[in-house]
Amino acid sequence: MPRLGAAADTTDIYTFEPELLSTAQCMGDACAICHARWPRPRRALGALPDGSEVYGCAECAGIAAAHDAHAGEPELAAR
Repeated sequence: MPRLGAAADTTDIYTFEPELLSTAQCMGDACAICHARWPRPRRALGALPDGSEVYGCAECAGIAAAHDAHAGEPELAAR
């Protein structure tokens, strides 16, 4: 999972821990979130500490972008 940053379609970048990803995820051959290999992930989700990009499928990239869009909003609490 991401260590820091923001989601796809922003100027901020998630930094992924390579030891938590499979070889296919590190090489960009599988989604860094859900492991999907087909269709090949094309959306950059973040990077590894060495600067290599990791990619995500369209669905996971959309979820990450939506999460980032709501990250600054306060959460509701009920009593």
